[in-house]
Amino acid sequence: MTVDVVTEEPGLALPGWVAVCRVGDLSPERGAAALVGGEQLALFRTHTDDVYAVQQLDPFSGAHVMSRGIVGSRGDAPTVASPMYKQVFDLRTGECLDPAGREPQPLRTWATDVRDGVVHVSRHEVAA
Repeated sequence: MTVDVVTEEPGLALPGWVAVCRVGDLSPERGAAALVGGEQLALFRTHTDDVYAVQQLDPFSGAHVMSRGIVGSRGDAPTVASPMYKQVFDLRTGECLDPAGREPQPLRTWATDVRDGVVHVSRHEVAA
């Protein structure tokens, strides 16, 4: 599923953030791709309604497929497994938890905020 960026109506977007979609547009435990400021992102809504944003580009395969990954958890960490080679990443930090026999490579992440049912993504990725 790909989500359309919500039109930035006055009062809808937060300063330094982009209003991306309504939280109800995201299916729990599934990913969705979004184009934010020219960057392809993968958005994930967990069963607890937390929303995470990571790069759509799989660092191991070079394909833009992370939104099609399998959502799960490791302990208290929400995770996504790449649909290509099955590396597992922490959605909170982008850390590669299981490199599947390769050198670990993290995913870039962006802060998210849900206000009044609208998912906002920071215009700047979280520093590693």
